[in-house]
Amino acid sequence: MTRTVGLGLLLLAMTAGVVRAQARSNAATELHALLTEAWEFELLENPLFATNVGDHRYDDRLPMVGADDEARRAAVRRGFLERLERIDRARLGEVDGVSYDMFARQLNDALAEFAFRTYEMPINSDWGFHIGFARLPDDMPIATAGDYENYIARLRAFPRYVNQQIAAMRAGLERGFTVPRVTLDGYEATIAAHVVDDAAQSVFDTPFASFPSAVPPAERDRLRAAGRSAIAEAVVPGYRTFLDFMTREYLPGARSTLGASELPDGGAYYTYLVRRFTTLDLTPDSIHAIGLHEVERIRAEMMEVMSEVGFSGDFAAFLTFLRTDPRFYAKTPDDLLKEAAYLAKRMDGELPALFKTLPRLPYGVAPVPQALAPKFTAGRYIEAPAGGSQPGYYWVNTYQLDSRPLYTLPALTLHEAVPGHHLQIALAREQEELPPFRRVAYIDAFGEGWGLYAEWLGIEAGMYTDPYARFGRLTYEMWRACRLVVDTGLHAMGWTRRQAMDYLAGNTALSLHEVQTETDRYISWPGQALAYKMGELKIRELRRMAEVALGQRFDVREFHDVVLLSGTVPLPVLEDQVKRYVERAQ
Repeated sequence: MTRTVGLGLLLLAMTAGVVRAQARSNAATELHALLTEAWEFELLENPLFATNVGDHRYDDRLPMVGADDEARRAAVRRGFLERLERIDRARLGEVDGVSYDMFARQLNDALAEFAFRTYEMPINSDWGFHIGFARLPDDMPIATAGDYENYIARLRAFPRYVNQQIAAMRAGLERGFTVPRVTLDGYEATIAAHVVDDAAQSVFDTPFASFPSAVPPAERDRLRAAGRSAIAEAVVPGYRTFLDFMTREYLPGARSTLGASELPDGGAYYTYLVRRFTTLDLTPDSIHAIGLHEVERIRAEMMEVMSEVGFSGDFAAFLTFLRTDPRFYAKTPDDLLKEAAYLAKRMDGELPALFKTLPRLPYGVAPVPQALAPKFTAGRYIEAPAGGSQPGYYWVNTYQLDSRPLYTLPALTLHEAVPGHHLQIALAREQEELPPFRRVAYIDAFGEGWGLYAEWLGIEAGMYTDPYARFGRLTYEMWRACRLVVDTGLHAMGWTRRQAMDYLAGNTALSLHEVQTETDRYISWPGQALAYKMGELKIRELRRMAEVALGQRFDVREFHDVVLLSGTVPLPVLEDQVKRYVERAQ
């Protein structure tokens, strides 16, 4: 009797185990099928995105961005979310569980963006759809005659794309949903640069100046003529139409207010942006307070460096000294680029001591394009199109050299190149075991938090070799702390542009030109500036937790693998991953 009961219980347990395993398998199968379907949908809907991630089936197309298209996409994504919510999250494994959470977040954010109609503002003070389009010669594969045909088809499609964007921006004008006018001075230059009289002088003509060997010589004249015709008949008129709209309608009609709170449903919109860009459930008031605390802490460290160099004046006088002494500025654009390249190469040599896994993709150092430079940030990382022949690029702004101090260049280089954005983004794209959407996802709190953490990591790597470079790193950290104060001040507390600029100028050694361009960036891109410091604080907090818990068993190279090899994730997910790593390592 006992054996029979025991055997029965064993069979029941085995049956229950099989059922559970089958349920897990079914949940994972459903999730994978849904993710594959949604991925295919996004590639089809955004051909430029498809090209960027290495799928070239739609290289002859541009996105459809009309209001009806936005509504149609929102309906499909709403359906995806309903199907996702029917999958039992508890039955998924660790990797699939993270994918579930990230996909849910991605869908909810897309639906929120549609509800707020953010597509009616496709530009900000230093970027826009027209700037992204001008990168087409670099971002598309152009190696065969077929590639050239696709490229020319996209050039021909530009007027429709422009007209749809203009229609969206007109709708934004009608309801007061625009970029603040004060941030757009000089913006016309980013459009006018492409209104040329001679197609051969256009950046879009670059692929026709010389042809790769795979293009038959007999085809080259025909393709060159077709390409230059497309530039003259479609691209230049498209940019001219957009320039006319900007100068005649948008700039005169853009709002005079600054804060996101002044937009339609602005309070709810900024609350959403805070959550989106930090991935945390925090209020603007609480973030403002964190920023004030960080500013006070960093100021104390800055004062120590000021004392170390023996400066006798006050803090304001020290900042003036840093902004005006010629020793801190490159004499030529090439000098600045060479210094940036040297710093990047120095850091390359330090990476093996800090990272177990490094990306295969290299990166280059290049100047910010001339048409963008006056309104652009000091530097930026431009990721490489997947599967192509291009590297990633660390862009350095060589415009107005007396606003590009050398003492901040080490921190800028570490943030934008390695171990910052290039290392993190390129490594994520190489994680073949992750679903495609996770390999290319970018969550600002993680990515920008990692970039700021990378600046701090330069201390361990010995990259700050004199007090002024250390002060430069501190001024960059202070800059990100000030962002918490300024962004919430502007968008939730009624700060003025002058108030924001004075706060940045009084607390950082940024040049006054950068103070203005950065302030305009925060005004025109609410919430994004919060990502840097909030993300860095969380990553450093998690590292301290792991160091304390593991003691001598802590390995910084292992820690960095844990942080990076799952791609970009929300900060609460990252916290869970690090805690699991600590539990396994103890």
